Amino acid sequence: MKKIRIEQVRSGIGRPLRQKRTLQALGFKKMHQVLEVEGTPQIMGMIDKVKHLLTIEEIG
Repeated sequence: MKKIRIEQVRSGIGRPLRQKRTLQALGFKKMHQVLEVEGTPQIMGMIDKVKHLLTIEEIG
């Protein structure tokens, strides 16, 4: 699996509850937090739902 570096660059405030919960499920707790996650199909689906709130970068 490929690793993906994701950063939350926009707030979840004022977003639908599903998007807020998706951010929580990905592991975000605050703005500008950077996470490195495996690129599984489940994670990629969650990233796709909130991609307008994130920056995404593939690692290796």
